[in-house]
Amino acid sequence: MDSKILIPQGTNVEIINDMIKVKGKYGKVEKKFNSYDLQINANSKEVIISAKTDKKREKKLLNTYYSHINNMIKGANNKVLYKLKLVFSHFPVSLEVKGSELIIKNFLGEKAPRRAKILDGVTVKVTGKDLTVEGIDIEKTSQTAANIEQAGKIKNKDRRIFQDGIYVVEKDGKLIK
Repeated sequence: MDSKILIPQGTNVEIINDMIKVKGKYGKVEKKFNSYDLQINANSKEVIISAKTDKKREKKLLNTYYSHINNMIKGANNKVLYKLKLVFSHFPVSLEVKGSELIIKNFLGEKAPRRAKILDGVTVKVTGKDLTVEGIDIEKTSQTAANIEQAGKIKNKDRRIFQDGIYVVEKDGKLIK
């Protein structure tokens, strides 16, 4: 049993031991995979993931590896983009990117600023109430967006009244409902 992923033109996939490196238009993404009972090979046109047997566990692992490698190829060729929106009605909130952190000041009138970690290789841009999170690694980009959303979460208040927060509104051009 095996699965094939087509490699787009202009993309280079290199496999060294358990490390897979994908180099595309926007940069390079690399990830270590433990091979277990799977074998991963690449030529100039496709990546082939094959399992030795048809066991249920190996099928699940094969599908997981297929998704990870496919996401790596997509990210290296088309950046991953999240759009977030700051919503507030009670206190004026300000956002600031400082190094590898997003600082949220005066959220719900709190004296201490809230902080959200920005992972390596991910850029965060703040324009007024809108934020854009962009990167080539889907895992790091989505984790950064989640960190920002989590930092703007309200605790111990009625969510129907205090709807303040930072929310993901768009992912890769698709609106989130």
